Amino acid sequence: MTRIKKVSVFLAAGLLTGVSALAQEKATSLDELLRASQQEARSVSQENRERLRRFESERNNQRALLRQAKADRDAAQRQADRLKALFDNNERKLEDLQDTFRIQSGNMGEMFGVVRQVAGDVKGMIDASMVSAQYPGRGELASRLAQIKGLPSIDELNDLRVLMLNEMVESAKVVRFPTRIANADGTFADADVVRVGVFNLITGDEFLTYEQDTKSIKVLPRQPKGRYRNMAEDLYEASSGNVAMAVDPSFGSLLKLLINAPTFRERIDQGGTVGYVIIALGLFGFLVSLERWLFLSGASTKVRRQLKSDAPDDNNALGRILAVYHQNKEIDTETLELKLDEAILKETPRFEKRQGTIKVLAAVAPLMGLLGTVVGMIETFQMITLFGTGDPKLMAGGISQALMTTVMGLVVAIPLVLLYSLIAAKSRGLVEILEEQSAGMIARHSEQETYR
Repeated sequence: MTRIKKVSVFLAAGLLTGVSALAQEKATSLDELLRASQQEARSVSQENRERLRRFESERNNQRALLRQAKADRDAAQRQADRLKALFDNNERKLEDLQDTFRIQSGNMGEMFGVVRQVAGDVKGMIDASMVSAQYPGRGELASRLAQIKGLPSIDELNDLRVLMLNEMVESAKVVRFPTRIANADGTFADADVVRVGVFNLITGDEFLTYEQDTKSIKVLPRQPKGRYRNMAEDLYEASSGNVAMAVDPSFGSLLKLLINAPTFRERIDQGGTVGYVIIALGLFGFLVSLERWLFLSGASTKVRRQLKSDAPDDNNALGRILAVYHQNKEIDTETLELKLDEAILKETPRFEKRQGTIKVLAAVAPLMGLLGTVVGMIETFQMITLFGTGDPKLMAGGISQALMTTVMGLVVAIPLVLLYSLIAAKSRGLVEILEEQSAGMIARHSEQETYR
């Protein structure tokens, strides 16, 4: 306050000094100067009082505002303290309520998790089930419960239970229903479909598959073997009674593996050129063996028929040897023995004819199989060199050729070896009969010479 007064005094003195100087410039006499100075002094004093009054008024206003601000601050602080205390109290109450909620809703939360898990499993089962091909849209309830955020209602739980029971019941039924199917060539057609539980779908003698992604029924591009198709046709045409049917317990996986298995013709093609050569050798060997077996069987029949007759017959080997004996009864024993041996030697090549061919083919077939194995492995290593081992399908062709040619060689060689053994044994048996009968003839001739 003292400093403000000093400033005011200095300002007043300055103003008086300036006014006096101005008055002195304008005044023409001392009286006029005195009056001017007094007038100026009164004017300056009035202004200073006015300024001082405004200053004090503003100072008082500032003090009032300061007191109000402090009061508002204190009130706000008290309000903040009350709110903090209320917040802390509410926090404690909330923690107590949450603890109580966790304790009381523990079983409900566990049930909620189980419901979501079961609903998810049921959704996957329903979507992939063949029953959905007959009744589309069944999985909406399970899908909704699998994604539910709150607790399900009693009605929803009951509907889920009914849905599961319905799936169990339908899995034991064989039903026929009309629907639209997609053919292997991409066209669509209306057809009656027979559903075997949740395992197979058939129409006529064709097996179908249910596509989960597109919710459609498609004809398999390749069908299983004929006996499975025959069973499917019998079931499709049956109206009552029991019918044998192949059931896929893997819900289509085994059927897809079955139809992807190579056919007999495809197996043959896997052997390549070497495989066809082995088959040609095998067919030739079997034809030769068949011809030899038929010839030896006919010769054996004729020889056994000749054994029952003493009259020689030229249509069999024993008859021709017997004719030689009858033509040379008058010669000595040694000469007769030589002539009979000569006759047997003439007949023996007929029995042993082409046996060497069968034996060679039986030995060549596994060697050809080994050749095919080497060629297949060379092809496999070439694929590995070019493309690496990342894709096993690239190596499958060479490995298939290697294995199939080995199998073909063994399949051809083993029967040919057995056939060779049988044919050789049969021909030896016939030769032994000829030698036995020839020895008997020589013995009788020798006895006759002795008595003569």
